Amino acid sequence: MAYPRMFRVRQKFPRPRVDNIPAAIRDTLARLNLGSKIKRGQTVALTAGSRGIANIPLILKSAVQHLRDLGASPFLVPSMGSHGGATAEGQRGVLSSYGITEDFVGAPIRSSMEVVQLGNTPEDWPVFLDKNAASADHIGVVARVKPHTNYAGPVESGLMKMMMIGLGKRHGAAHYHRVLLEQPYDPVVRAVGRLMRAKAPIAFGLCTVENGYDETAHLEACLPADFEPVEERLLVKAKEWLGRLPFHEADLLIIDEIGKDISGSGMDTNVVGRKRALRSETIANQPNMRFIFSRGLTEPTHGNACGIGLSDFVTTRLVKSMDYPITVINCVTAGYPDGANIAVHFDTDREVLDTALAIIGSRDPHQARIMHIKNTMMLEEVEVSEPCMKDLKPQTDFEVLKGPYEVTFDANGNLASV
Repeated sequence: MAYPRMFRVRQKFPRPRVDNIPAAIRDTLARLNLGSKIKRGQTVALTAGSRGIANIPLILKSAVQHLRDLGASPFLVPSMGSHGGATAEGQRGVLSSYGITEDFVGAPIRSSMEVVQLGNTPEDWPVFLDKNAASADHIGVVARVKPHTNYAGPVESGLMKMMMIGLGKRHGAAHYHRVLLEQPYDPVVRAVGRLMRAKAPIAFGLCTVENGYDETAHLEACLPADFEPVEERLLVKAKEWLGRLPFHEADLLIIDEIGKDISGSGMDTNVVGRKRALRSETIANQPNMRFIFSRGLTEPTHGNACGIGLSDFVTTRLVKSMDYPITVINCVTAGYPDGANIAVHFDTDREVLDTALAIIGSRDPHQARIMHIKNTMMLEEVEVSEPCMKDLKPQTDFEVLKGPYEVTFDANGNLASV
């Protein structure tokens, strides 16, 4: 088969960046005057999630140090719904894979899947809280603010979601994902967050926002009363700084790796499209990839191939590296069993390209619009085919590093990673 020639390009995104993370966290937490409420010897539970957040071990370590300077006794609670196989040890292992260990952060990690029920929202939705966090004198909610992979609105992924899904453990995650199949996301996450802040000892929130280079762009602490307006404001920044593909559409998007450390959906649907809306909602102007080909899993995802169902094609090696039970637990808990569906797979990348490019429509394979990325978090350098450059309007600024050149495969019929 004749393939289109490729270019390697380097994209240019907005690049605000926090250079001194410990100092930034010390300063933003100091502005809250936490010493007026957190007394010497009191315990503080800090949330630690399952995403591959830039600098998250250092962020948590710095927050721990600030609390210790106040004379408090901080500890971490894994706050990740059903991830890690929905076991206490599995969730501890997820944190360890990110470098979040007791030795590094300087605080104990108390992992449990047990929850307590704090009460019910006015809509009669029960609110659950990690049992270890519930036993603490105070709770600090640490979260990344970013666009959600399923829902669109003024509040998406951040402090509010961390309280509802992360601190709710598997019990809360399963319940609220069922609710969200029928109810709009925004009023649900706000209602849960309001009851959580009213009933649980939430002392503060610490938000991190990233730029398109997977760097910490902004850090901001806030008091519980300000969670919603702060998150709304930071979400605007997160969307502005989000990395994007150089073109809005393609016949084939090749992704070297997917994983829970990259995105809750394995791949960020804000980048690639296929963002699943509720039946009552629509999401306009999504990226449009006719086919998506995922080649492998990241190491930190621990075999969780959630999002394989968003792919049209995968490699047999990805399927073999998949921990099917862990993937199913995560996808079923989220109310989307299709996220674990196994896509069409072949032994080699060449077989996938030959199959996919034969069915892209009226264009011949050598006219295919192809983009090739490492993952949806690392988008600075991307491969794009010559027809993309000729036929499509760019949506980002970029410079050509190399090309045009021919598509090549190794002796096993596989592509090189970006």
